[in-house]
Amino acid sequence: MKYSDLFVEWLKEMGYTHCFYVAGGNTMHLLSSSNKHFRMVSVIHEVAAGIATEYFNESNPKAKAFALVTAGPGMTNLVTALAGAYLESRELLVIGGQVKTADLSRGKLRQRGIQEIDGVSIAKPVCSVAELLDEPVSLSRFRHMIEVGSNGRKGPVFLEIPLDIQGRTVVRAELEQAAPLPVTAVPCASDQVIEQLAQRIRMAKRPLLLIGGGVSRTTAALMHDKFVAMGLPVATTWNGADRLEATHPNYFGRPNTWGQRYANLLMQQSDLLIALGTRLGMQQTGFNWQQFVPGGEVVQVDCDQAELSKGHPVVTWPIQADANQLLLSLSRLPMGEHSEWLEYCRQVKAAVPLIEVNTTAEDYISPYLFVEKLSCRCAESDVIIPCSSGGAFTVMMQIFAQKRGQKIVTNKGLASMGYGLSGAIGAALANPECRTILVEGDGGFAQNLQEIGTAAINQLNLKIFIFDDNGYASIRMTQKNYFGGNYIGCDIKSGLGLPDWEQLFKAYGVPAMRIGKGFEEQENFAALFDAKGPAAFLVSIDPEQSYFPKIMSRVTENGTMESNPLHQMSPDLPEHILQDVMRYLS
Repeated sequence: MKYSDLFVEWLKEMGYTHCFYVAGGNTMHLLSSSNKHFRMVSVIHEVAAGIATEYFNESNPKAKAFALVTAGPGMTNLVTALAGAYLESRELLVIGGQVKTADLSRGKLRQRGIQEIDGVSIAKPVCSVAELLDEPVSLSRFRHMIEVGSNGRKGPVFLEIPLDIQGRTVVRAELEQAAPLPVTAVPCASDQVIEQLAQRIRMAKRPLLLIGGGVSRTTAALMHDKFVAMGLPVATTWNGADRLEATHPNYFGRPNTWGQRYANLLMQQSDLLIALGTRLGMQQTGFNWQQFVPGGEVVQVDCDQAELSKGHPVVTWPIQADANQLLLSLSRLPMGEHSEWLEYCRQVKAAVPLIEVNTTAEDYISPYLFVEKLSCRCAESDVIIPCSSGGAFTVMMQIFAQKRGQKIVTNKGLASMGYGLSGAIGAALANPECRTILVEGDGGFAQNLQEIGTAAINQLNLKIFIFDDNGYASIRMTQKNYFGGNYIGCDIKSGLGLPDWEQLFKAYGVPAMRIGKGFEEQENFAALFDAKGPAAFLVSIDPEQSYFPKIMSRVTENGTMESNPLHQMSPDLPEHILQDVMRYLS
């Protein structure tokens, strides 16, 4: 049989159901074979194929998708998606076409075959596996390469297959007879380690659990009532945002550099932080990581030893283990009495408002009030995509009150503009019975706006909210705060070309309406928001909108940036509130 036919049959047997692709000559055998077995989703640009695949797999682990791209520009267009999935430790299988083996330059020339580029060398730094299959590989080898990217610390797998290898005639039995190759599993924490951790929690006065994306939604569902029984406050990272609903009695927010102020205050006042399934990157700890949890100890549970030993922040007890296994085992042990600390956490949460004082011109809606109203309007079954950078992302992660059952997917490791629409397309296809809601800034949305066509032709139940503030709000704010308003390339006046949004959506046949104050009470909004199919909502945001609270930085005399620690967000809270919410901070 033809190798491409066998190849895709193996993928089907491994649970793959969808293929996101851009058709190309150097994938013609794979494309024809895939069309026999998978739901084929044609996108306009290859980066959308990669991002949609990542979000598809992240939002529905029961189905699997892969991306199929051609050689040369097909592969290079996809690199951003590989990098994003790599930084967020997410599964992403990319099958890349390549010129036939006789036309490979093999590093001796810049290029021999038409559109030839060494995709493996480009992909290798941002992949768990990147290989050129210049001979048909066996089933055991094939499974091993893919499972490396889906077990342990997940990551992209890029397999580049020359055109003649795709079309080669092979004998199935010969390629399927080899024994399976072992895959390294994440170690489990021993009973002794778990008991020692429970003892530390019992001895602590102010312990706090920080749940990261490494704790699965399945584990979080099993832990839902156990968090109450443990009697500990629980916070989440951005990637773990949907692991616990905002109304859970033990939930205390999303601490981060751009996090919720009350959550930052509580985490910084803990005397024992147990960070589960999070790498504790600098966005989580603050750039001033030396003052992360200044009066307490940090226990970090992660599958990657490199993250545990990187040196920032200072980790008192690094534990290389499966965070899911450890958390479930830990929940069976007594945690001690922490009711006084838990009550203090509730007092701080009540005292510090989520929506603080910001400047919004009269003709616009506050983005903070908008998100507050939107989160109330969303259903428990909705899938939420809060883009990946900029003001729209920041406001969503500070204000959106997630409900039990909702899924929230973002990619902030790379923080690339333009992720939202492609990610939402993947999530919508992975959850066809649900409504998918995207919130993205106009600048970010413009970077991949061609995929409106993909949403339209597939009639996805996707509701798109665009913060229309005339450009790159976060870049404009940086240029205002640090460079005296010397604006360049951040809005229409400074040279950024953006479309007439109403006309753009009309061209794709997608209904669109502009909304502002009181939108949640308008009948035409409700009708369009609740109807099946794609729709766009243009949210009029003040171009001069301020975004507080935030961690401020300053330029030092030698030109470097110095940031405040997480508990010192700007502007300062009133003195009478500070006294009540910083009891354990000097």
